[in-house]
Amino acid sequence: MSVQERKQRERAERERLIVDTARELAEQHGWDAVTTRRLAERIEYSQPVLYSHFRGKREIIGAVALDGATELAAELRAATAAAVETRARVTALARAYLDFAARTPHVYDAMFQLDGGLTFASDQSPEPLKDAFAALLETLAEVAGDGVEPGVFTEVFWAALHGLATLTRAGRLPPDAAEQRIQLLVDRLAVA
Repeated sequence: MSVQERKQRERAERERLIVDTARELAEQHGWDAVTTRRLAERIEYSQPVLYSHFRGKREIIGAVALDGATELAAELRAATAAAVETRARVTALARAYLDFAARTPHVYDAMFQLDGGLTFASDQSPEPLKDAFAALLETLAEVAGDGVEPGVFTEVFWAALHGLATLTRAGRLPPDAAEQRIQLLVDRLAVA
């Protein structure tokens, strides 16, 4: 291994450490607790080293969001792969999405609530964001219905899932009807 390859590997490892530590801090104490000073102390590097990887907290949030999008895409695909029938795949997708949002609330916030400097719904969107949307589209395109553009249908279904995730987390929806909401969403929107 050349010196340059070793330095690149070490840089990638430091970057991974920064992102993982930011995620851990956010999960333990919320995103307000994630500061460059605290991160530098936790990873035992100086703030200038941290800034050599990220321009600030916004980029760190973006990196956590991209990791989250990669994880979400994998979880959605795993959940839908196990189901044979179309309706069961859509139900599994909805459950997996809502489970991800509930299990990783601070990652979910980085993805959809906080400004991580990411571009959505564009050719310039980072690949992990495109792939997470593709993971939704792969299943939902099957149930978009005649005359409905599958991408638009996927956006509407995703928006409904996001609304359920956000309102449930905020305590605005009683938890005892969670499964009923999923079934209603699938029954009313996934008609094909």
